[in-house]
Amino acid sequence: MQQRLPSLVDEPIAFAHRGARAHARENTLDAFQLALRLGANGLESDVWLTQDNVVVMDHDGVVRVRGRRRPISEVSRDKLPSHIPSVSEFLEACGTDFGLSIDIKDDQSTDGLVRACREANYDLSRLYVCHWRSAEAISIRERHPDIKVVNSTRIQRLKDGPEKRAALLADKGIDVLNMHITDWNGGLVTLMHKFNIQAFGWDAQFPEALSNGLRMGLDAIYSDHVDRMIEVYDKEIGHPPR
Repeated sequence: MQQRLPSLVDEPIAFAHRGARAHARENTLDAFQLALRLGANGLESDVWLTQDNVVVMDHDGVVRVRGRRRPISEVSRDKLPSHIPSVSEFLEACGTDFGLSIDIKDDQSTDGLVRACREANYDLSRLYVCHWRSAEAISIRERHPDIKVVNSTRIQRLKDGPEKRAALLADKGIDVLNMHITDWNGGLVTLMHKFNIQAFGWDAQFPEALSNGLRMGLDAIYSDHVDRMIEVYDKEIGHPPR
């Protein structure tokens, strides 16, 4: 069993991936609200920019309009399916008392996302903006000093090696390295923490993975199964997420 290692944060974040998607339709207000009721202290989604510059929450970024599949960037907000919320609608419905992890799928959506959060009086220090390209993550950091910036990747993509990546992220002010739960081990988490880089693990779906992730000191975990995540969190941390 993984030995218990410290996190950088006092309260690791339990992110509900696309809301409580194992329990409700993903990326809907119902799924996000259910995740909070089940005890998640973080919500996750992807964002896109509509043709009329509204930032909305959806995974694929493609919708069916009049029988044709079209990218969200070519569709106005009022023509989107009703289950897709805007960021503003999401914050109005769910409140602001949670961490928010957003995967940037459309680079044009970042500035609008931050603006919508600011207008809703969301605490920007709890906004984690994720991008798979380190260069784009660095650009986001330069434009938005008040948010948390996350480089999301896989261990095999770190061609420069984890230590050099940690040094780069620390030098550029990037807050988090986010990798698949199976990419992490206690040594890698400890390495990131030495550079003051938080370590997040996504796709933690089963109790063993959830437990190992928290025990190795991950600062956040992502899961579709919010009920399992909260149960394991309570066992490993000593109390439910808060």
